[in-house]
Amino acid sequence: MVYAYIAIAVVVVAVIVIAALVVPRRRSGRVAPPPPPPPTQRPAATSAAATAAEAAPAAPPEPVAPQAPTLEVPEPTAGRLLRLRARLARSQSSLGQGLLSVLSREKLDDECWDEVEEALLIADVGVGATAEIVERLRTRTKVLGTRSQGELRALLADELVTALRPDLDRTLHSLPTGERPAVVMVVGVNGTGKTTTCGKLARVLVADGRSVLLGAADTFRAAAADQLATWGSRVGAETVRGPEGGDPASVAFEAVKQGTERHVDTVLIDTAGRLHTRVGLMDELGKVKRVVERQGPVDETLLVLDATTGQNGLTQARVFTEVVDVTGIVLTKLDGTARGGIVISVQREIGVPVKLVGLGEGADDLAPFDPEQFVDALLGEPV
Repeated sequence: MVYAYIAIAVVVVAVIVIAALVVPRRRSGRVAPPPPPPPTQRPAATSAAATAAEAAPAAPPEPVAPQAPTLEVPEPTAGRLLRLRARLARSQSSLGQGLLSVLSREKLDDECWDEVEEALLIADVGVGATAEIVERLRTRTKVLGTRSQGELRALLADELVTALRPDLDRTLHSLPTGERPAVVMVVGVNGTGKTTTCGKLARVLVADGRSVLLGAADTFRAAAADQLATWGSRVGAETVRGPEGGDPASVAFEAVKQGTERHVDTVLIDTAGRLHTRVGLMDELGKVKRVVERQGPVDETLLVLDATTGQNGLTQARVFTEVVDVTGIVLTKLDGTARGGIVISVQREIGVPVKLVGLGEGADDLAPFDPEQFVDALLGEPV
């Protein structure tokens, strides 16, 4: 009996406990949220590949090969002076036509010949050459009885060509000797357009089929080496240069050395412009030449003269010739206000031929000098 009461009591307690647990949950009205779904798993291979791609650095862009610069093709030197004849004739026609108008007068008296002499002197022909030309013209016109302008022009042209010394060797010595390249030095005073002329000369040599190496021995003027290198790069000629303010002789020596090693035809050396009145600077120019000649002789030493300086150019030419043994003259700025007679006087005074003339600012306006073509352009078209 006692056991029955104990069993009933246990059942009642269990019912009360269950009721206490269930009823509060119904009153709150809250339902526990369902558990979250398991994450979607990517295939192992894909996940590994993506992870590797994210971890790897971005691939560098494909390198683009620089385009080779387009080289310019210089105009052939043959016929350059003839091509530029019209320009030269325009700038010098006052001399030629003025002389012809005087010579074609009905009567050639002393006053006429004085006018001819004056015109030649104004044109920078020089006193000695002028006296010879006038005397020969006077004699020939008297003997031949020449009166037509065509005949007078022929006589005048003949006398001017003779005064220009067509017998002088105007060959530009730019061919190698054996394994040694030809060495060409370019010298001159400040402001004559020396570096520009050096660049144009490189074009002349390339146009004639030469391989050229440039030596930037003008180390004192800012950007002179850059200017020369720009000229050379246009026609595929490399430039040897040194530090700004460095020793010009060492740059010139290195240029010749590299030219020999590379088997080029011509080494073209641009020297610093200098005043012909400064003894120290001129001595340094002589040093450059002596250092270069340790590897062999200098084949050409070209003096650049500004044709507009007139008789002052003669003084420059004399001094430079004494220091470096000039072998040829380059006359720049022969168009415009230049007086063509400087060609006659400079050759007569120092015995060095004019080999090249500059007739403009164009890259190919440097031409080999030809006396006959020059006089033809000087006098203008024949009548």
